[in-house]
Amino acid sequence: MKIHQLQGYIQNIYLVEQIDGLMLLDGCCRCDISLLKEFITKNLNRPMIDLKIVVVTHMHPDHAGAADKLRRLTGCQVIASNKPLNWYYGAVGLLMFLTDLVLTLWVARRMGKPLKNIWYPRKIKADLRLNDGDTIPGFKDWIIIETPGHTDRDLSVLHLPSKKIYVADLVIRIKKIFISPFPIFHPNKYKSSLKKIDQLNVNYMLLAHGGEVNVKGLQLVEMIKNIPDKPKTHLRATRIKIKKLLDRF
Repeated sequence: MKIHQLQGYIQNIYLVEQIDGLMLLDGCCRCDISLLKEFITKNLNRPMIDLKIVVVTHMHPDHAGAADKLRRLTGCQVIASNKPLNWYYGAVGLLMFLTDLVLTLWVARRMGKPLKNIWYPRKIKADLRLNDGDTIPGFKDWIIIETPGHTDRDLSVLHLPSKKIYVADLVIRIKKIFISPFPIFHPNKYKSSLKKIDQLNVNYMLLAHGGEVNVKGLQLVEMIKNIPDKPKTHLRATRIKIKKLLDRF
């Protein structure tokens, strides 16, 4: 088993390679598909149909954007959390979806990347919806760990033999500083998720934004202490900015 790390549009991509198939630990951005195709066919010298599984840890553009198109391209199965409603449901969900697209492009520009097409379906049609502790079909050493907080449905993916865990946006590293993501819809669940990872005694965390991290150098307990009790969301952030503007008058 090998874990290949690629630099995607605004996030790190982790591609698991086994003799009998490939698995993406997250759904990437839509514009990452050409990068994946070139790496799989040229660097690994394997056909695209060897991609068997795409995990969607949550529905943000850099984690779900390529999933649907990759399924149509390769016939892979898409795995998502076992939640009854779509994340971006209703009018508020549509507004959040459009906001998250804009935020993704804003991050890309801050990183010096050109603007690209990142549009994708805001409703996921998962082939498999897995729960905490479930094994990923065809990848018997990998299990799903539920780590909500950033959204209500965040997943992490644990490789048992190596004790490496992909945590998506649970922790973000900017230079040498570790921070919590934005938004945090459920602060209490987020704190519980950090504690959960800490108790797993993993060796390495694979971050969507920050690469591979030796857990010994990461103080999760200290991060937990700094998590606010109130949610950090798009709407709350907008309200605070409006209030500050009004207070000036």
